[in-house]
Order: sequence, then structure tokens, then C-alpha cells
Amino acid sequence: MKKLALLAVAVLAVVSCCKVDYKDPNASVEKRVEALLSQMTLEEKVGQMNQFCGIVHVSNMDKKAQADNQDAQGYYPGINADTLRKWTKQGLIGSYLHVLTAEEANELQALAMQSRLGIPLIFGIDAIHGNCLAPDNTAYPTSIGLACSFDTEMAYKIARQTALEMRAMNMHWTFNPNIDVARDARWGRVGETFGEDPYLVGAMGLASVNGYQGDMQGGDDVLACAKHLIAGSQSINGGNSVPTDVSERTLYEVFLPPYELAICEGKVGSLMMAHNEINGVPCHSSKWLMEDVMRKDYGFDGFVVSDWMDIERLHSRHETAESRKEAFYQSIMAGMDMHMHGIYWNEEVVELVKEGRIPMSRIDESVRRILTAKFRLGLFENPYCDIEEGKKVRMCEEHRATALEAAENSIVLLKNDGILPLDVKKYKRVLVTGINADDQNIMGDWSAPQQPENITTILEGLCEMAPNTNFVFVDQGDSPKKMKQENVDKAARLARTTDLNIVVAGETSLRVRKGIKTCGENQDRATIDLFGLQKDLVRKVAASGKPTILIIVAGRPQAVVWEHENLPAIVCAWEPGMYGGKAVAKILYGEVNPSAKLAITVPRHEGQIQMYYNHKKSIKRYRLVDMSTKPLYHFGYGLSYTTYEYSDLQLSKSEISTDENIEASVTIKNTGKRDGVEIAQLYIKDCISSVTRPVMELKGFERVALKAGESKRITFTLTPKHLEYYDLDMNRIVEPGTFKVMVGGSSRKKDLLTAEFVVK
Repeated sequence: MKKLALLAVAVLAVVSCCKVDYKDPNASVEKRVEALLSQMTLEEKVGQMNQFCGIVHVSNMDKKAQADNQDAQGYYPGINADTLRKWTKQGLIGSYLHVLTAEEANELQALAMQSRLGIPLIFGIDAIHGNCLAPDNTAYPTSIGLACSFDTEMAYKIARQTALEMRAMNMHWTFNPNIDVARDARWGRVGETFGEDPYLVGAMGLASVNGYQGDMQGGDDVLACAKHLIAGSQSINGGNSVPTDVSERTLYEVFLPPYELAICEGKVGSLMMAHNEINGVPCHSSKWLMEDVMRKDYGFDGFVVSDWMDIERLHSRHETAESRKEAFYQSIMAGMDMHMHGIYWNEEVVELVKEGRIPMSRIDESVRRILTAKFRLGLFENPYCDIEEGKKVRMCEEHRATALEAAENSIVLLKNDGILPLDVKKYKRVLVTGINADDQNIMGDWSAPQQPENITTILEGLCEMAPNTNFVFVDQGDSPKKMKQENVDKAARLARTTDLNIVVAGETSLRVRKGIKTCGENQDRATIDLFGLQKDLVRKVAASGKPTILIIVAGRPQAVVWEHENLPAIVCAWEPGMYGGKAVAKILYGEVNPSAKLAITVPRHEGQIQMYYNHKKSIKRYRLVDMSTKPLYHFGYGLSYTTYEYSDLQLSKSEISTDENIEASVTIKNTGKRDGVEIAQLYIKDCISSVTRPVMELKGFERVALKAGESKRITFTLTPKHLEYYDLDMNRIVEPGTFKVMVGGSSRKKDLLTAEFVVK
């Protein structure tokens, strides 16, 4: 008996020693999570799985205007800011989005600290190209332009700086990177992506994840969110949120590789599901996607968040759930961890658990993942930000310089008949016109209006670059939807009186311009040519007989066939960010030598969609009676003010086994008179395969700086992973046979050197 008593005391002593205080920063994250989870009520757990729009956002909702469209703006019937404050103090809300100031974030966090367990909030925000959805933060080029730089180091740098600016405002979680592979130019969200190629998208996405998350050890890091699962960029007619029907092979070969990379190498902390359904199954209820592929196959251990109230849409739109409550059940049991956003979730999910339909163990899985992120971000130790110190970080000189450099490297020169770079002495009087000539639209979607002194428009950039030039500006409004014929005609008249004409056309992406946007989220189009009166503007200005340059500011490709055939120069600036005007001017006047290459193919017409470079060979059987089947501009294409010559492509071996590497070396020479940067690209082709393969696939790229006349020899390494594909049984293998290697300055056949090797 005495021995049993001693044993009991010993056990109690061990238990006492092992007991962990979840507030102890010296304890492991795993133990802290379990200690906190054990003390939480069901209601508190379910609250951690729910997210709300911020109190300022809710207070500003025009309830009358939202009555017929509650879903779009996050209006909560019968709920106001005071309700949210009360729920936050009760520990029933785990996250907020649309919190756009540090003051509001700190206020909400203070309320959370008053809750029973003091669990901090995690603030999510769409920091897509900088944290510029919140005012007074650096606005970098949007992702499609960044991808055209083929610069993974810059992608990392921008993400790292964005993380610093977010944490300076007490924001912890960016809904980025968007690693959708863009396959339809009509889709309004092309500008959020890194283009059409899985390899490039994967590389840029991985660099971004690493930049955001750092080592995930506290105050300088933010949680990344890879989105959207999956294939919403190849939907019916290019529509956002509409169904996608695509084969399993295409999913695994095109759309899933960037996610595998982000998870397996980047350890991305969160994933977001897509609005659309895939092959008849809404993504928000796809157990195959969330559990089988992401967690079991790829080993994802973070948490999954819904997109904007898309769980409810299982009932209201997809009609696979008979009620909202059933929709919550389906999504959670399929693997969903957090609900974006709104009322009813807490009440109805608690009911589902009490009814025995959702086991507590399933709720604990989700809450464990969410709490792990909060502990790793250091939110329990540092729930607030220092607002004054944060102002020293946001839009600081270093970040501004990065924004300018990134813009310079993202602008693609599509055509130049020798007029560029401009001779400042030759062109004394220059017409500047177009919707994007003097407008903050250069920042792109997911941007808040900035103070004018923090933005350089294209007109301003030109005036700074050539102060003695007489720039004649004709305003065309801020959207192609609002253009007036009288302003078009005015520009045409003045064009006859100048030495040079510059038309800055494209689309309108700024989120604040509701009703007049033509590009961005939910702004899909039936056509991809210049919208509205812009075509008329370009042609009438060009009819003056004076040289006319077209600058395109847009988040998707524009089919400028007539312009290519009739204008001496075309520049694609994409959405170049806060210093886009300065970057464009520096390129036009030759201070910067353009280096960017297209990350997406530009079709001649929407009738060519889908068009991408890595198509199958049999597509050559496809003919059009009224148009060429060739693209207007190829993937990887972009001009420079100098020229480059590729020579002496050599492979390290002529034969390899299925588990060996092989190297491809090539010499690149700058044969012009200007220093420049060439983006060398390596493609491969599996010549004979048991399953049809693309005519070429990008497997390597490198930015090569070359002085005028300089030569460099560069080497690419191809690993077995670069050569593998899914066979007839959907097993990933390296198949023996002959492979072709192609290296050059674009995906155009005439730009490539070729060599072959055999896999034994």
C-alpha cells in the first residue's frame, strides 16, 4: 500500500512537471497548442475557425445599398460593429479581414486580449503586390509583370518587404501568392498570376512564399496563402467562379505542380480554395483536393481557408447542399479549417457537433492548425504593433527603390522599328493621351488610392525625364467605359501639330472604381482587344502621319493586331505599380534597357483561346479560315535595345540513366552597342512518349547581365524531376527515349538552338 502511495505521488509529480502554460514562450509550439486546446470550450474552438470583416468595414456598409447583394460586400444583417466587439471580447472570433489600419488592428487585438483565454486574432489581407490594399504602403508591380522579369530573387525581395510592411500594421497573413496557371486571357484575374507556365509559376510562387514566411519564428514574418485550389483560370468562357471541366492529367501536369512546390519545398502555411467547381465537384467540398492531394500526397500541415463566403454557395449556387448548415457540414468534413467570413457559422457548426454529425476530433484538427500558426507568428507574445515605428518601415526609401527596379524589369518591349529609345532633341512637342496616361490605375487591382506625391503617373514620368519637352496632354477619363468621342477627336486634331504621339491605353483595374472597372477580380471579358473608343483613339491619332507609340497598361493580354501592323513601337507596361510612370519614361528615353519577356502568350483574337506555348503537337491540325493560328506574341518574347546571339549549345552527356542529371551549356553574346540583361530560357521535348507530351516545356531560365560586346557561358542542370511525367497509369516516371533540349531567347522556334540526348 505504501508503495502504491509513493507511486501515485511520483505520477502526480511527473504530471505537474509536464504541465505546460500555453503562455510560456519557452515551451514548444506543439505543447502550447495542446495546453490551450485542452482549456477551450466548443464555442471558442468554432470561433477560432471563423473570420469576419473588420469593424470599420462593417460600419461603412450602406445597408440599403447592400440589401439586395449582401454577399458581395460583407454586410451582416442585424449585426453591427458593437456586436463584433462583443464577440471578440468573448473569444468567439479567431480572425478578421478587411482591417486596413494599424489603429483598428490594435483596437480589435485589445478586445481579444480581454477574452477568457486571451487568444490573439490573426489579421488577413489581400497583400497581392505589396500591402497596398491598405493606404500608405508600397505598391509594387502586379504579379504578371513581375513574372515577366523571370526574377525569383526580386519576387522573394518584394514578398519580404511586404511582410515587413504588413507586420508594421499588425497584419499577419497575406492571401497570396496566387499560383493559378493562367490559361485564358479573357479571365479578369490574369494580372494576379505569374502567367501560363507551371514551371515559372512554381518558381515565382515558391520565392514569394519563402519571402513572406521567412523562418516563421515571430515578428518579421507573415503567413502565406497559396491560392486558389484549383483551375479557376481555365473555366468556361474565362469566367471567374464559373465551372471548370478539366482532365485529371491536366490537373496534375499543369495546375497542381506549383502547389506541390509551395507545400513540399516552401512549407506554405495556408491554402485557399477556389470559387469554382471542378469536374462537377465544388472546390469547397472537395475532400479529394483538400485531404487526399494536399495533405496525404503533398504533406500539407497548415490550414485551409475558404474564399469569400463560398461555403454558403454550396447551397445557394452549386446546390449540392440542401441548406447553409449542410454546406458547413460538407465543407468541414471535406477538410475546411476556416470560414471566410460571417454570421451563422458559430451557431450552426456548434449544433452540428452537438448533434454528433461532426466529431470534436475534427474540430480540434482545424483549431490545432490555426493555433499553431498564431504561436509560430509570435502573436501571443506580441499581439500589437508600434504604430509610429511602423511608419518608418512602410513605403521607406529601400522599398520605394525596389518598386521602381521591379517596374523597370517588368515592362516588355513588344515592337520597335527603331524609334526607341526616344531622342529628346528630336521630339520637342509630344502629345500624350489615353485613359492611363495620367492616372493611378498603373497600380493595378488590389490597390487603395495613394497620396499623389507617392505615385508617378506616366505623364509625370515623361515630364521628369524630358523637362524641356512640350508635352500636350488630352485627358480621356479614367476608364474606357467613360470615354467621349469629343475627347478622342480633340486628340486626333492635336496629333497633327506634334512631333510625336504617345497613347497610353489598356484597362481600368483600381478596386475603388466600381462600375467602371474592366479588369481585375470578377471583371472577365468576351473580347481581348482594346476596350471601347480606345481603338478609335489609336487609329485617329496614328492617322496624323506623326510617329505614334502605344503603351499598354493592363492586367491581361491585349490583342493589338492592327496596332502591331501599323505603329512603330508598342510597350506592354502591365500594371507597373506606384513608380510605373517613372519606369516607363526611363525605358522610352533609354535610361533603362528593357529586359522583360512575356510570361503569357498574347493571342491575336479571343477566338484563338485557349492559346499557350506548351500545347500538344496535334494542335497543328487546327486551322482557322479567317485568321492565322499563330500568336501575336510568343511566350518568352521581349525586345531589347541591344541584340543577343546564342551559340555552341553543348550537353554534358549524350546518354543518361533515368536517375542521372545532365547539363546544357550555351554561350550568349551581347552583339549590340548597349549593356543589357538577357533572359535565357531552356525548354525540353520528350520526342516519343507513351502519352502525348507538349511540344516544349520550360525547365530553366536565367537573367544574364552582359555589357556591349561581352560573352558569357551559362549552364543549366536538368534533373530526373525535370524529365518525369505521368504515364498511362498516372504514375510519375522518367521514360526512356530521346529528349530534345532547346535554349534561346523565347519560345519561338527561330529563337532556339537545339540538341538531343537519350535516356537509357
